[in-house]
Amino acid sequence: MPSSQERGQAYLHNVISKLAAVESTQKDQFQLAGEMMADAYAQDRLIHVYGGGGHTVMMVCEMFFRAGGLANINPIYGHDISPLCQALKYLEIERTTGYGACLIRYYDLKKDDLLIIFHNIGYNPTTIDAAEEAKNRGAKIIAVSSTDWQHKLPRDHHIRHPNKKHLFEYADLVIDDANPYGDADFYVQGFADAAVAPTSTIVDAFVAHRLVIEAVSAMVRRGLEPPIFRSANFPDGDAYNKKLIERYRGRVKDL
Repeated sequence: MPSSQERGQAYLHNVISKLAAVESTQKDQFQLAGEMMADAYAQDRLIHVYGGGGHTVMMVCEMFFRAGGLANINPIYGHDISPLCQALKYLEIERTTGYGACLIRYYDLKKDDLLIIFHNIGYNPTTIDAAEEAKNRGAKIIAVSSTDWQHKLPRDHHIRHPNKKHLFEYADLVIDDANPYGDADFYVQGFADAAVAPTSTIVDAFVAHRLVIEAVSAMVRRGLEPPIFRSANFPDGDAYNKKLIERYRGRVKDL
C-alpha cells in the first residue's frame, strides 16, 4: 500500500493537473471575462456573482469582500442552497424550480448587467432558473461549469431542470472548470467503492481569482483605478477600504 506521503503526492498531482489544464485551455476565456468585468466597472455597474447550489455557493464568498477582491462584487446569496444550510434541505431546494429566478428578481438584475454563475454540474433547477431569469432580463452571463458533466449526465436524470438545458446554453462566455463527472476522482488503495477528495472547490477558487486578475489587468490597460479591497487586518486596512465601502454600500445588499 502507498505511504501517506505517496498518497499526498498523488492527490497533489491530481489537483495540479486540473489547475494546469484549466489554465492552458481557458486562458483566452479568462482574458475575455476580464474585459467583460472591466466593461461593467467602466459603466459603473456591479458584477453579480451566484453559485447555483451546494459547494459552488462558496465561490460567491470567495469573490466577495475579501483582501485582493473587487469592491463592486454583488453577491447573490441563496442561503437555503448553501452548505451552511441543513444538507438535506439545501439538496431538496436546489432541485426545486422557481428559487433561482426568485433570487435574480430580488437582486433586481437589469439589462446589460454582468452575472457570473458558478455551478460545476450545471443542470440543477436553481442554476437554470437563475440563468434563464437573468437572460430574460437582458443580463450578460459568464458561466463556470464542467463540459464533462454537460456531456455525461443522463438526459432523464432527476436532478435536471425540466427543460433539460445546461448552464452553458445560457452563457455569453463559457469557462470549463474541468470538474470530472462524479466530482471526486481519487481512489484510496483498498477502497474502490467510491472516490474521495474532490478538486472542484480548489479549481473553482482558482478560476474566481483568475477572473479578478484579468479584470484588474484590463482596468489598468484602460487607465482605470481598480476597486480592490486591502486586508482589513492591515494597520491601515479599514481606512483604505472605507472609501470603497462608502461607494458601494448603498448598492451591494450584503455590505
